[in-house]
Amino acid sequence: MYNRRQILRASAATSLAFSGLALLPGCGQAETPRQTLPRTGLVADPNGLLDLPPGFTYSVVSTEGEEMSDGLLTPGDFDGMATFVTNDGLTLVRNHELHPFEFEKSPFGTDGSRLGRIASSRLYDQRDDSTGLLGGTTTLVLDPATLEIRRQFLSLGGTYNNCAGGPTPWGSWITCEETTDRQGEHLARDHGYAFEVPANARELVEAIPLTAMGRFRHEAIAVDPSTGIVYLTEDEYDNALFSRFIPNTPGELSRGGRLQALKVRGEDAFDTRNWETAAFRPGDSLDVEWIDIEDSSNPEDDIALRHIAMGAAWFTRGEGIWFGEGELYFTCTDGGPARMGQIFRYVPSPEEGQAGEAGRPGRLELFVESPGDETMGMCDNITIAPWGDLIVAEDGPDEQYIRGVTPAGHIYTIARNAFNESGDFSEFCGPCFSPDGTILFINVQSEPSRTLAIRGPWRDLA
Repeated sequence: MYNRRQILRASAATSLAFSGLALLPGCGQAETPRQTLPRTGLVADPNGLLDLPPGFTYSVVSTEGEEMSDGLLTPGDFDGMATFVTNDGLTLVRNHELHPFEFEKSPFGTDGSRLGRIASSRLYDQRDDSTGLLGGTTTLVLDPATLEIRRQFLSLGGTYNNCAGGPTPWGSWITCEETTDRQGEHLARDHGYAFEVPANARELVEAIPLTAMGRFRHEAIAVDPSTGIVYLTEDEYDNALFSRFIPNTPGELSRGGRLQALKVRGEDAFDTRNWETAAFRPGDSLDVEWIDIEDSSNPEDDIALRHIAMGAAWFTRGEGIWFGEGELYFTCTDGGPARMGQIFRYVPSPEEGQAGEAGRPGRLELFVESPGDETMGMCDNITIAPWGDLIVAEDGPDEQYIRGVTPAGHIYTIARNAFNESGDFSEFCGPCFSPDGTILFINVQSEPSRTLAIRGPWRDLA
């Protein structure tokens, strides 16, 4: 069992994920004047993969289709990801956003012949023809100096459309299914859950759904290391909730807890989307309260609509989320008048999840709203840089960029996906820094998918 002190200790030891916002307003320190990365002038990559600013380089860490240490193939559609320090090296845990029929990207081979190399009883679900569901996570153990792969294997399987998730301060990765498909012709079990993968696992773990965290189109999670409360986004088109899960036992999510939806205090069904009218402007900050989510198993796939009718705030396509120092940021990929994305900031109550929070409520702020694709095109996964800026992966219809956002809300460009062999610019996914803050890892969901490591003069920005 993890108590609050253990969570804080584990958080400090695991990564920089929970300390990167020290320079942001409201964190008790003044912003330090500093330069930013070039806003233009990326250098064209002669290899046609990734354009970067002068002085920055990248290397390819892992590519779809490679044979892994367990004899399976590296599955495709790389997505959310996080880094961890473990006893045997630098560890990445990575999602695979795969649907049941994408056999050409399967870890088991196009014909499923490699399925017998693992303990299939540990899979959450299998197709009726025993070829296995293809979604899940892979774990990569890297040499910290060279980034050479020491071990790469399937760490969770039998799941469906594992999009994003988030790291925990006790050293695990929560992977989320972005679907609500039910048991039926090709599925033996209902889907739409979150699952936990310990970062120090060195073989396929048993896939156990965290059912108390609800069944819906999960996208990502972030954990407050001071309370153990988990915040969740929902990637539902047009209507979505922003939720929190108060665990019965911090650090042990499988023991259950309370799932609640954010509500703007004094406003029923407050519409944050700003599609028709700008009810919420950048810089606006509102007091919130939380309402209990009823029937989180979501039998009719209407969890957002039911709770918006009960007064919950109205979001659209919740995506990436990351916790900083006493606050978190999350994205809504098609929010705003241009439908090009919003970034929200949430500051928890000093008594978050306790009886006294009504007297000192948490606050929701609209931090950034993109005016168009040329500024930021449909923000998706995010992380927080060691120097305090947000790092944002785009998932828009045109060219795809990695953007940075300063504490003042200024948006700048870090990288461009230069690979478009199929005619489409694929999305960036899973940005995360190495625990020492020197390397930005990023996934590009092209075919083939790749995990890239970006190095450069990051520290010059501080």
